[in-house]
Order: sequence, then structure tokens, then C-alpha cells
Amino acid sequence: MITIRRSTLAVAIAAFALLGTAQANAAPGCGHASWYALSSKTASGERMNAAKLTAAHRSLPFGTRVLVTNKRNGKSVVVRINDRGPFIRGRVIDVSKAAAKDIGMVSSGTAQVCYQIVADTRASSQKISGKGIKDVDG
Repeated sequence: MITIRRSTLAVAIAAFALLGTAQANAAPGCGHASWYALSSKTASGERMNAAKLTAAHRSLPFGTRVLVTNKRNGKSVVVRINDRGPFIRGRVIDVSKAAAKDIGMVSSGTAQVCYQIVADTRASSQKISGKGIKDVDG
């Protein structure tokens, strides 16, 4: 019995270590992106502001900073994940209008992009307030 418990524990620890590595490496990729500018609340609870460099991603944690590069022109921008989406099949990320402007995709509406995690800054860029989590950088 003790051998089984130790091996089960070892397997669980190894699986946890691999899962953490897989999540960190799974996010970067390439695909179709679009931009959006709404006035509603985002999935993170903050109000959408099209003038900020933010983005929506299906699974990256809120607060994660992501470098998004337009494959057509090579322009890049760092955005902060604060929403969920995109909800259109084939798209990998939705960026704010300000971010779309920085990488030259406002007029086209969509672009082929590559993205990679720059930093997960949830701990350093957010603070707890009486009404939940707020961004320090606004």
C-alpha cells in the first residue's frame, strides 16, 4: 500500500509539473484576429475601453500581457488580456481598437497575427479593492 501511495503521489506531482509547463507553452500561436470597440463590461468586470491596449482571449488568465504581431506588416503591440473571446470560429484573439490601430488592422478589420505571452502580471498589476479586483494601470 505504501508503494502505491508514493507512486501515485509521484505521478500526481509529475502531472502537475507537466501541466504547468504545457499551459505556459500552449498559449503562443498564430491565427486570425479581429478588433472590437464596445462600451459594455468585459469578462474581467472592467468596462471596455477601446482606447486602451487590451484584448480578449479564450483561456489566458486576465492580466496576462501578450505581444501581438501583424504578419502582413510586422508591426507589434503588447496588450493586456481583460476579456473572453473571440466567439467567431477561426479567430484566435480580439484586440481593442487602439491595439488594432498600432498594428495597422483597423481598416481591414481583421489580420493574420502571431501572439506570445510577454508576462503574466496579474499579481503586480492588480490590487484588491472593496468591489473586487481593479487594475492599477487603469
